Amino acid sequence: MSRFFVPSEAVSGNSIIVTGKEAHHILDVMRLKMFDTVVTFDGTGKEYVGVINDISRNSLTIGITEIRTSSEKEISSITLLQALPKKEKMDYIVQKSTELGVHSIVPVLTERTIPVWDEAKMRAQAARWKKIATEAAKQCGRVDIPEISPISKFTDAIKDFPGFDMRLIAVLSDEAVPLKNAIGGLVSGKVVLAIGPEGDFTADETAAAKKYSFKPISLGRRVLKSDTAGLALLSILNYELSN
Repeated sequence: MSRFFVPSEAVSGNSIIVTGKEAHHILDVMRLKMFDTVVTFDGTGKEYVGVINDISRNSLTIGITEIRTSSEKEISSITLLQALPKKEKMDYIVQKSTELGVHSIVPVLTERTIPVWDEAKMRAQAARWKKIATEAAKQCGRVDIPEISPISKFTDAIKDFPGFDMRLIAVLSDEAVPLKNAIGGLVSGKVVLAIGPEGDFTADETAAAKKYSFKPISLGRRVLKSDTAGLALLSILNYELSN
């Protein structure tokens, strides 16, 4: 059954009022009708099962019959600190990391970041990524939506994780330790992963990250592209932290 997103303010008592594009999707794309069952979620951890009991020109009302909350106990929270890649690759990273359960995404500008964006474009892209994350959450069955932070400089962003249990930065330098060794003993907690641009972080950026307790790690013998490395690391940590 298809799932649909509704903002939490659309939920009132035992009813949900759906408007805009999501109402169009339900009525005109999926062609659901009166008394059909609908599943929605509000991005805060709640999922609602209900029945369409009113349809108007541009909206519909769903009567809630069941409220579900996730039965999965979160044992870890992973933040992806991702250097902006070229072209539309960040769209793919946001989509797939949402499917892989990332808690939040922090897009960053590094010394070797190729895209040059003004403030207006950065705001537009942030809104686009939030939409992509919402759509990915709908598709994969998540009841929450990853937080997408505003684009910031890497050297500023690394200061924002004082309460985290582990901070990892993927680098190609000789000082990097194998990932397996770096995460040995980690069974839960808050983790941040820093993934650089094509061409890697500079030595100065790595040194700055180390001052904030980021541990340089290697992802193996092969050099992974920026849009592959973060997803590979998320997959590995998902496996390690679920056992």
